[in-house]
Amino acid sequence: MSVQVTTLPNGFRIVSEHMPGLQSATVGIWIEAGARHEAEDQNGVAHFLEHMAFKGTARRSALQIAEEIEDVGGYINAYTSREMTAYYARILKPDVALALDVLADIVLNPAFEAREIEVERGVILQEIGQALDTPDDIIFDWLQETAYPSQPIGRSILGPSARVSGFAEGDLRRFVGDHYGPGQMILAAAGAVDHDALVRMAEGLFGHLAAKPVRPADAARFHNGERREDRSLEQAHFALALEAPDYRSEDFYTSQVFANALGGGMSSRLFQRLREDRGLCYTVFAQSGAYFDTGMITIYAGTGADEVGELAELTIDELKRAAEDMSDAEVARACAQMKAGLLMGLESPSSRAERLAKLLSIWGRVPDLSEAIARIDAVNTAGVRAHAQGLLGQSSMALALYGPIARAPRLLHLSERLAA
Repeated sequence: MSVQVTTLPNGFRIVSEHMPGLQSATVGIWIEAGARHEAEDQNGVAHFLEHMAFKGTARRSALQIAEEIEDVGGYINAYTSREMTAYYARILKPDVALALDVLADIVLNPAFEAREIEVERGVILQEIGQALDTPDDIIFDWLQETAYPSQPIGRSILGPSARVSGFAEGDLRRFVGDHYGPGQMILAAAGAVDHDALVRMAEGLFGHLAAKPVRPADAARFHNGERREDRSLEQAHFALALEAPDYRSEDFYTSQVFANALGGGMSSRLFQRLREDRGLCYTVFAQSGAYFDTGMITIYAGTGADEVGELAELTIDELKRAAEDMSDAEVARACAQMKAGLLMGLESPSSRAERLAKLLSIWGRVPDLSEAIARIDAVNTAGVRAHAQGLLGQSSMALALYGPIARAPRLLHLSERLAA
């Protein structure tokens, strides 16, 4: 399997990987513009824009967009993250050109009709309401906001209902004008694709776009803080965050291994101590996420009102203990899980196309898979312990609690327990 990259004169990038034996392909447009690129009065507009792309163009109605892809058995979708917006389709080999034409149309020529804006506004407000009614979803937005207060990266992707209720066509077109330039776009494809053919299609569809300056996102700054929302729920939801390395940090994989060993599976420390040994929760996990200039290790658990205090304190104890006596076996297991997850994910053309786009955005190139494997293999127990001690020594934590949390300790108490 070979990765090929081409950049058009206007900065538009094409990256593809042919996967022999496949009769299907995933093709998509990844745009380096997400929630963290919004001004405060724009919060939620990137996600609103993603929705509106499917509501019709100058050439196609919303129904025609869906029919053209589904008539050939394909699938089309999109998502918005804090750093990117993606529009993609999964189709059979003969329909790659059709899919790319539809994707280019919805990205470059959205109609933004007033009636459709109102219809989709209602849909998004329902989506926001659903998120607010889902404690183990909304708590992560609150944790993000607590860790990065008054910053674009700390705001929710969906945006607040009051803001979304006021968006108009001009708001959508302003964000497109500021952030949807060819230099912010990546055409990524994997599966039954031909790179040269993709480049020719991209030249015809995107080559005419004028280059425009890139507007960088505000730098992220992690803060201590806590948010407590006492509600009458069945469970108390506990989420704790530590600042972690960004994508390009030398410690990126070390942080991933530490989080995986701490709470990445049934054999992890948190799962064994909190669930198996003490029966304090049903769900508990730790994960390490990264952005261009920061990262965050997140620990989450759902527990009872009477157990939340013990669970919080034991979580801090396990963090400290892991930094002191993480074993060779735990590190080896976490590395094996990471490599298996990476390799298994690459069996899907959709996962592979997404990976190509993200790596090209981060590094300006697509590092060979062997580089990632080598960096995982280079992680050792001493390095994991040292990294964990550094994370805990910085004394920066964010805490979010939701539900019957009267017995939950304050962040100050947890910080003192960590330092003791």
